[in-house]
Amino acid sequence: MSILEKIKKNSSIKDSAILAKSKFFTKKDMIPTSVPAMNIALSGSLDGGLTPGLTMFAGMSKMFKTGFSLLMAKSYMDKYPDAALLFYDSEFGTPQAYFDSFGIDINRVLHTPIMDIEQLKMDIMQQLTQIDREDKLIIIIDSIGNMASKKEVDDALDGKSVADMTRAKQLKSLFRMVTPHLSLKDIPMVVINHTYKTMELYAKDIVGGGTGSTYSSDNIFILGRQQDKDDKTKEILGYDFVINVEKSRYVREKSKIFISVSHEKGIEKWSGLLEIAEESGHVNKTKIGNSTAYSKVDMKTGAIDEKKYLTKDTNTKEFWTSIVEDASFKKFVEDKYCVSNGAIVQEES
Repeated sequence: MSILEKIKKNSSIKDSAILAKSKFFTKKDMIPTSVPAMNIALSGSLDGGLTPGLTMFAGMSKMFKTGFSLLMAKSYMDKYPDAALLFYDSEFGTPQAYFDSFGIDINRVLHTPIMDIEQLKMDIMQQLTQIDREDKLIIIIDSIGNMASKKEVDDALDGKSVADMTRAKQLKSLFRMVTPHLSLKDIPMVVINHTYKTMELYAKDIVGGGTGSTYSSDNIFILGRQQDKDDKTKEILGYDFVINVEKSRYVREKSKIFISVSHEKGIEKWSGLLEIAEESGHVNKTKIGNSTAYSKVDMKTGAIDEKKYLTKDTNTKEFWTSIVEDASFKKFVEDKYCVSNGAIVQEES
């Protein structure tokens, strides 16, 4: 018996396995969303998507954090018709109509209101310990940003005004406990959080809640936005959101991915791709009078298509299907955004 076989036999952990055969290190379950730019943010690939583990959307108020989270849930529940959504709600700002707008079957959603961090911690651990790897579950916590600790609540009831020094510890404890379950049981969990500004000369956004969520997260996205206005009426048509990759196991940190959301149409499926395709050479930018126009480029011959599309007309399946299915475009995206998996120590030449 080899030493490897011996230590495997002696292990008291039932899931111990040779790394090459371990079910925890095989290719992770990947849930593609209907929005290619979101797949890039989650995995660095057009064909990628959400993976098991902890994904966090953080930002100020009105940053579409819940919307992006429900997009994750919809994608997961579409892939697995028997899947359920466990929705922990501390802010009560997500009406049933919001679930309906994403096409989520509310009969497959367990809505769990929570009052404090300790209540969340006890309930989620009760749930996770009863879940098997074969069960299909996605969890959303909306949100930890404004959630009080039990001590903070008790102090208020007792008329005390002392600072609460336990909140960050309780959050760290929460994520320390749930993280192994998420990985071992193939469960994606999406957490919504707030950010605050540092006191530096050039202030930057920091994720709230202490270091616990930062250490445990597979992905941390800090969201920003700018208004999309009608040039003539100055009416706000929607917002252009920027996903700043603060931490990722798959995507190069500090990458920026753009997704537009309009009041009329919701998430614009093909948004965020135009600048990438222009950079890769798959799209040629020109002018028609005072307007910007785009033409597709045949990457094999270098020929530019005679048909020109105004910017507003590029957000269509007709324009994008041939580009996003092009292997050279997929490779360009992965080379630009994916974390490198090459050798850490290079051989001497």
